Amino acid sequence: MPIIIKTQREIEMMRRAGALGCEILAKMREAAKPGVSTFYLDELARVELENAGGIALSKNYPTYKSGEGFPGYTCISVNEEVVHGVPSRRTLKDGDIVTLDLALSLNGFCADTATTVAIGKISSGLQKLLDVTKETLALALLNIRPDRKWSDIARLMQWKVEHSGYSVVREFVGHGIGRTMHEEPKVPNFVSAEQMRGDFKLRPGMTLAVEPMVVIGRRDVALLDDQWTVVTEDRSAAAHFEHTIAVTANGVDVLTDGRVPFVL
Repeated sequence: MPIIIKTQREIEMMRRAGALGCEILAKMREAAKPGVSTFYLDELARVELENAGGIALSKNYPTYKSGEGFPGYTCISVNEEVVHGVPSRRTLKDGDIVTLDLALSLNGFCADTATTVAIGKISSGLQKLLDVTKETLALALLNIRPDRKWSDIARLMQWKVEHSGYSVVREFVGHGIGRTMHEEPKVPNFVSAEQMRGDFKLRPGMTLAVEPMVVIGRRDVALLDDQWTVVTEDRSAAAHFEHTIAVTANGVDVLTDGRVPFVL
């Protein structure tokens, strides 16, 4: 499928979805404290989405492995859980880290955003993991500009992570986004022969979800029995930050940073 170039109006509609996502994620982050269940955080997002007329794109997302759609409105992954953690009665504890991942649609346009937050006081090692992952996303956004190959960005991200002593998860990558959550192209956080075959040049009007997933230990992952939650095989901690962005003539426009959209 071709990469879909968006008009400015479409980008502003995506920014509306992104602003809602940013607002809900901030409320989830504020509520994420010791003793709070991941189910409670998911319910918070559900209520906020329904009140704003948004649609949770994770809810009932299909899989061919379990035969059932995803049960949560958001993905909430704790400690060694990398991605697609299922909200449950599990309560957060002091020293945990938790990734809050929200994909939504508003008025027919999508946004996807994620953050990993500390619960109470965390170790210096976990704080460094969060810092490096967030800095890796910032490095990617800083270097986005038209006519640059995505592999150039991915190489910088991989270098940042590995130079810091960590590993990049390779089973999951970013993606194009627009009227649907997943569009072309694939947006990796690393360089490999396979990914190079899908390399592409950045062009104004491209809208992408950029989302480095970084782990302290080895990059290998495993799927839990719920057929959704992905964990590190060595059970080392993982972090995940994500923004939905648009490529502009001058660089990057972050659509999930909470800025108020232009009046259309």
